[in-house]
Amino acid sequence: MDESNNEVKIVDYEPQYKQAFKALNEEWIRTFFTMEASDYKLLDNPEEEIINKGGHIVFALLNNEPVGTCALVKMKDEPLAFELSKMAVSPKAQGKKIGYLVGQALVDKARELKAESIFLETNSVLVPAIKLYEKLGFEHLPLSGSAYERCDTQMLLKINV
Repeated sequence: MDESNNEVKIVDYEPQYKQAFKALNEEWIRTFFTMEASDYKLLDNPEEEIINKGGHIVFALLNNEPVGTCALVKMKDEPLAFELSKMAVSPKAQGKKIGYLVGQALVDKARELKAESIFLETNSVLVPAIKLYEKLGFEHLPLSGSAYERCDTQMLLKINV
């Protein structure tokens, strides 16, 4: 691991991090966009909407404080497919490769679970995020329907195919 990341620890979701999941994402979304109904559904109920449905959430802890997060939301069982969702990094922790670390942790988790693919939705104004997803191996898809008004970019990572 890079020297500058030695203090960053990636951990799985625990109920004590529920508020951090919402706070980190709300801070990030409100910086660029407007919160939407689909955001509140996942952020207010991460256990019911993500964990209990076979998904996963990870956090990046910096000095034991949650400063980054990302979720794998199960889309379907056969073949197993996930959506990479709700990636957020606190402005005070940017530049420490936290987005890459949480993203890679979930790509590894999907691979371990023998998932076929991971889908994601984003917006083209988020150039650093798109470059990060490309670095993780995601490829651009033609745009089709989205639950989010702000979505104008969709990407897919094929794994275990």
